[in-house]
Amino acid sequence: MVTLCGFGVSNYYNKLKLILLEKEIPFTEETIYPWQRDLFWQSSPIGKIPYLKTDDGDLSESQVILEYLEEKYPNKPLYPEAVFRRAKCRELIQHLELNCEWVARTLYKESFFSGSVSEEKKGEAHERLIIGLEGVARLAQFSPYIHGAHFTAADIVAYVHFVMIKITTQKIYGENMLEKYLPEHATYMRLMQGHIHVQKMEAERAPAMEVFLKLNVKYEG
Repeated sequence: MVTLCGFGVSNYYNKLKLILLEKEIPFTEETIYPWQRDLFWQSSPIGKIPYLKTDDGDLSESQVILEYLEEKYPNKPLYPEAVFRRAKCRELIQHLELNCEWVARTLYKESFFSGSVSEEKKGEAHERLIIGLEGVARLAQFSPYIHGAHFTAADIVAYVHFVMIKITTQKIYGENMLEKYLPEHATYMRLMQGHIHVQKMEAERAPAMEVFLKLNVKYEG
């Protein structure tokens, strides 16, 4: 049995939750908030969530955890079988996270947590998001899934991050940048929203958000 630690509002937490659900790995959940770092330094070296408790020990960093789960539980694989296709799937994940979500994340202080971000930072993020989204557009297939005909880990990553990028760019720039640079995303997101495990995750995310908002903590992401 593994335990997923973090909170159900986080897109990286929900990335791992969907991985666990898709691979049908039995797991429990433990709610831990980022400001509770004193509780989990031993599990996550720089105090980041989510992290995973396993019988082998604790692991941090969502992509490391994904790779661990793929190797530890090879049934129901979430990467393509062919070596090069697996590499291309990982490449797409890397671009989605490093060059898109992590750029949008610099704006979360204002888009989600009632803070403010400088106009300079907004301008820089806008330019970098264009580059990142254009890169993803060159790799994405949407036929019907983002990496081709079959559901993969890249779909899980794309779904949870597209939600955050859409909300953030609408709030900060007055437009959903996904519409311009990934016009197929709307049809794709409807496909994903019909997925049973996405529906389960979203249903459980809503009450997690209610609890989080009641805490009234000025968390900056």
